[in-house]
Amino acid sequence: MIEVKGLTRRYGSTRALVDLSFKVAKGEVVGFLGPNGAGKSTTMKILTCSLAPTSGTASVGGFDILDDPIEVRRHIGFMPEHVALYMDQPVIGYLRFVAEIKGVVRGEVASHLDGIIAQTGLGEVRHKLVGNLSHGFRKRVGLAQALISNPEVLILDEPTSGLDPHQIVEIRQLIKGFRGQRTVLLSSHILSEVSAVCERVLILDKGRLVGEESADGLTQAGAGTVGQAPRTVVLSWDGDRASVAEALALVTGVDEVVITADGAEVIIAGNPVEIRPKLVESVIQAGGQLQNIQDKGPSLEDLFLRLTGADRARDEDPGRDA
Repeated sequence: MIEVKGLTRRYGSTRALVDLSFKVAKGEVVGFLGPNGAGKSTTMKILTCSLAPTSGTASVGGFDILDDPIEVRRHIGFMPEHVALYMDQPVIGYLRFVAEIKGVVRGEVASHLDGIIAQTGLGEVRHKLVGNLSHGFRKRVGLAQALISNPEVLILDEPTSGLDPHQIVEIRQLIKGFRGQRTVLLSSHILSEVSAVCERVLILDKGRLVGEESADGLTQAGAGTVGQAPRTVVLSWDGDRASVAEALALVTGVDEVVITADGAEVIIAGNPVEIRPKLVESVIQAGGQLQNIQDKGPSLEDLFLRLTGADRARDEDPGRDA
């Protein structure tokens, strides 16, 4: 559904992208991962035909970004990191405006928007001014506008940045629901974010593709082993130690709970990305006030730094542009 071949983009003497190539299959949810400045947003701007490559090409749904940019845009719903919203319009008014621009049949606009508002959780704010919404709800409006044309392809740039933990979980679940229905390419600089949502992860550094892995494989590599090997999550909280520890021991995937001076070390055998939120919920439900939660030992972020650090050393040669 998305095919990128040899993309290079220069800004003066700086190369933001260097001979980038990858594919995303129909119905696949793929994470585009890299540190700030890696070239993720540049790639997304090129795929949405708002920026031309210096060389190379790409296609979406079989349409070339250079030869058929209008058709490419018709197949894409794009949510940039900072969505341009009209702050003086109510949510429903803004979405009606977007529906008109995107050619939704006039007689179907009301029912179509009702479905999207329900899907993105905007029901309680549909009549509020966009400018009066929280950052989290503005993000939802941005996602809603991307869905209005019922696109085959969704391109989401940092879709959960700035959201609180509850909002992040809700947006993740919504994106997971697109699997098999829409092709999704989303960017993030947080490795655990893409491993929780995506089927496959593309790791970008200094404009180059430096790694590609399935989400499960990436999680296992982050644990430093092959397979679902045990690892430890350290928690601290205010409140009764025994009752909270008992609740933690009942979480599916927990092998052992070792009480410490200010909390516990929890040994788990499942996917830590899925189990950590359940641990947090258990602490709260048992009456504890969570102070800290962190992995003990190598993390996904450690793996990411190893990948990009090794590639950084390789790339820093006299022939490379500044």
